[in-house]
Amino acid sequence: MATALAAALTGTGLTLAVAPAAHAAASDHVAKLPFTTFSALAVDNVHQRVFLADARVGSSSNNGQIAVYTFAGERISTITTAYHVSGLALSADANTLYVGERTRILSYDTTTLAAKSGPTAPTDNCGREVVVVGGKPYYTSQYTDNLTQCATATSYVDDITNGYWQRTGWNDSGKLLLEGGPNDTFLMGQALNASASNPFISVFDGSGATPVRHATRRFADAGGAGALNLKDAAVSPDGTKVALADATAGTRLLNTDDLSDAAEGYPPLPEGAAASSVAFSGDGKYIARGASATGSTPDLLVQPADPGDATAPLEFVFEGSQDGDRVAPRGMEWSADGSRLFAVTTNAAGNQFWLHIIQPPAVQYDVRLGETFTHSPAQAVAGEPLSVRGRLEYDGPAPAEPMKVRATRTDANGTHDLGTFTVRADGAYTVLDEPDLVGDATYTVSYLGDLTHRPATDVTHTVSVGKAASSISLTAPEEASMRTGVHITGTFSAQGRALPERAVLKVERTDRQGTGTLSSVTVGADGTFTIDDIPRTRRETTYKVSWPGDELHQGSSASAEVYVTR
Repeated sequence: MATALAAALTGTGLTLAVAPAAHAAASDHVAKLPFTTFSALAVDNVHQRVFLADARVGSSSNNGQIAVYTFAGERISTITTAYHVSGLALSADANTLYVGERTRILSYDTTTLAAKSGPTAPTDNCGREVVVVGGKPYYTSQYTDNLTQCATATSYVDDITNGYWQRTGWNDSGKLLLEGGPNDTFLMGQALNASASNPFISVFDGSGATPVRHATRRFADAGGAGALNLKDAAVSPDGTKVALADATAGTRLLNTDDLSDAAEGYPPLPEGAAASSVAFSGDGKYIARGASATGSTPDLLVQPADPGDATAPLEFVFEGSQDGDRVAPRGMEWSADGSRLFAVTTNAAGNQFWLHIIQPPAVQYDVRLGETFTHSPAQAVAGEPLSVRGRLEYDGPAPAEPMKVRATRTDANGTHDLGTFTVRADGAYTVLDEPDLVGDATYTVSYLGDLTHRPATDVTHTVSVGKAASSISLTAPEEASMRTGVHITGTFSAQGRALPERAVLKVERTDRQGTGTLSSVTVGADGTFTIDDIPRTRRETTYKVSWPGDELHQGSSASAEVYVTR
């Protein structure tokens, strides 16, 4: 697989690309799932196991499978059920795995994987969501005669109380997503469908006998634009933020208390990537944003959960027959300590699935930007190339790919982004610019950091930018007569930025009768000009040609002496 601007991770076709720094190390173990469908993922942090369920919804003749993996990606068991399964959730103590089967809610001992007794539940043909809140499982139930009706069929939210299922009273059209949060709360989100053109997201308190809805929100404006296209949801470990994977709008970050937009959100996903999954790490440090993208466009970004942290994300491109092509909806969960991200990918056809176990770097190292700069040329000139050279030092392992710094120039017209510049292996870098104003130009160099290296303290370097030089050269005869006149040719040039108009040159003649101004001459497009004059007296006559300069260019002049005869 091509690895332009990326580092290929050992043993897989996974490409790890980063912006702006391409050297953050991350290990990635990949397991091919024994499924042609996928419905749910649950992570048991106590026993370090990962449970994944297929879907195979629709027919009562379809059995189900739950594949069980270690945190290292080794499959240790496969649980087979009589009917299709969908939706997985763990009890708070991780001793019980709840599984949404077609006609009941199954439960398994997570140590022995032995089945426990499970109550019957309303028949589900479309696939359940399962979440454990307040010590009991909540789950969705959807019954249809045909799978084509699942998109709009009514979904009911049920629970298990005292060993029996009961309706909570909450229901709506289409798929309903359930996602657990801290303090006995959970999210309920509605999928966009023909019967729900303006879907909702709501926060529920599940601590009591029946769930109580708190904040709720719909997103479409009066014209119907901006509706939620929900693929996944996550609650931050401290319960203050909700992140939504919106296939249309990208990653939405909301305040949990009222579901208003957070003061600062995450940058957009790469162009061409549609959000499919989202997950906060258990320690609250990171957020993973999964997407559906093609080609070299990243399918997964792992970055600081704090949107105000400018540290560059790790960007993963899933592309190939051994890795899948995109992150599956609802396909990501973290370990509780944030040391591992479990991500399910699928191919373009959606009939093959892979489990990626990604370990972002646990240690960040310091980076220092030296405060000693040089620049060339020594006298910077407006409109001409300028090189500003500096040096970067870093702790920790050598990067696999070159690091990059970002630079800006601040002058009388404000601050201008100059882009990123590659750091050489010896730590040296060169910022290239072409200042366009006379006066002080202050260059600020930043290193934003990545998941391996911390951001560095910005450094600055001020350069005094002067006017560009101009020059005039003259070619004149040594001798001429008053009868035939004087013919002078010349060339004018100005360095730096091109003149907005052709230069107009002042011409003066000095002879025995004094100094006078002749008609001005305009420089041609090729920089040449001519002067023709009939002298008024004999002997030495001096012709001086000058240009006063402008805001960006110095003035210049040249003189030629001609001996005039009768």
